[in-house]
Amino acid sequence: MSLLTLAVSLPALRPPSCDHGIKLEDCERRATPFQVAIFYCGLYIIALGTGGTKPNISTMGADQFDEFEPKEKTQKLSFFNWWMFSIFFGTLFSNTILIYIQDNVGWALGYGLPTIGLAFSILVFLTGTKFYRHKLPSGSPFSRIAHVLVAYIRKWRVPIPDDPKELHELSLEEYTNSEKVRIDHSTSLGFLDKAAVKSGPTTPWMLCPVTQVEETKQMIKMVPILIATFLPSMMLAQGGTLFVKQGTTLDRSIGPHFDIPPACLSAFVTIFMLISLVLYDRYFVPVMRKYTKNPRGITLLQRLGIGLVLHIIILMTAFFAERRRLSVIQEQKLFGKRDTVPLTIFILLPQFALAGIADTFVEVAKIEFFYDQAPQGMKSLGTSYFTTSLGIGSFLSSFLLKRVAEFTKKHAKRGWILDNLNLSHLDYYYLFLACLSFLNFLFFLVISKYYVYNADTTESTGDFAVETLPRKNSAQAYKDASNSLLMS
Repeated sequence: MSLLTLAVSLPALRPPSCDHGIKLEDCERRATPFQVAIFYCGLYIIALGTGGTKPNISTMGADQFDEFEPKEKTQKLSFFNWWMFSIFFGTLFSNTILIYIQDNVGWALGYGLPTIGLAFSILVFLTGTKFYRHKLPSGSPFSRIAHVLVAYIRKWRVPIPDDPKELHELSLEEYTNSEKVRIDHSTSLGFLDKAAVKSGPTTPWMLCPVTQVEETKQMIKMVPILIATFLPSMMLAQGGTLFVKQGTTLDRSIGPHFDIPPACLSAFVTIFMLISLVLYDRYFVPVMRKYTKNPRGITLLQRLGIGLVLHIIILMTAFFAERRRLSVIQEQKLFGKRDTVPLTIFILLPQFALAGIADTFVEVAKIEFFYDQAPQGMKSLGTSYFTTSLGIGSFLSSFLLKRVAEFTKKHAKRGWILDNLNLSHLDYYYLFLACLSFLNFLFFLVISKYYVYNADTTESTGDFAVETLPRKNSAQAYKDASNSLLMS
């Protein structure tokens, strides 16, 4: 953020301004390679930092709750709702106040404010470090998964014994001493059990304990769900691109002296998400809990499925709004690139509002699902599935948009996606995305039907150890539980 602030503040790093009265497309002044390099360097550093903080900071926040304390365990069920609430509250500030400052005051202040805010947040984080509950490092999850996969490949011809007790597993005392979770054998992805078959050398690349195999199973069985979230992640990109581009062609005036900045349209998504998140957590969950007896009200996959249905409705809403916009263009012959369509920008409000409500279901369900279903010691890797979904969804959005634009320009009477939206057919593109979303929903129904949730280790009576938090009463509870299991 400091580099970006400098890039828009210092004359040596800022691209030269065009002469007064010259339009941007007619301006011949361009940024130097050095200025471009500094700007993109700042962007890529932000991307690297986001990749490191996003999966870990949410995991660390959820880890502050002790699952062996009933009150904290209940509070943890709402953590990701309020986690996303805080994130989108910040997004609301950036989509309204910051955009207004950047458009009307200057880019230096527009970038300077979030830079100062980021520095303050780092200071707060460091100040509170000694008060956090810290999980002990458990090694690289990638190496643990790699051990299992390599051991399976090297022993793919070895038969699996009928009795799971014949598979290799560490003793309960070893897990107790290392304060790690021991996971019971499951029948899902049974072919990976070959990695735990006692045959040949006993190196980590040839023989893995059952718990390590089960950890790998838990991470792999979430991959189909991850794939099903790629298309919904594309929808986030649409809200910040095509939906906003639609708004630039409409009447954005509110009163005689104020026009809504096009980028502020995304604030509607945030506002409706903030409202729906509160309603969901405070009213929907308690009501559904009475009928389903599920502490979350509904399961995480059910929550995700509702969001996928809402995405289909959003795209159909956008389709009809675009048909209305194009009909006015045809009636009044407004085919110029800069022609303003005499329709209020608020005809787009339903699709933005529904997008915010959909995020309450999809985005929160995604991050909570990947965290909840990841094994202990791999929680950060699990939440990284969430950020992976967002990243791949953004790339897919750009790829699909470009390919559809190129294909329709060559093979259709008129391209669906042109620089001039008044000559484009975004309605066809939205209908195409709605069909893809429907097919993705069918795929999600199939994989969710056969998905088996992990057992709740804090309630199970199986023979396993539990990971403790660095807290005296939790550690004592852990030792008492382990001793009782050993005595039995």
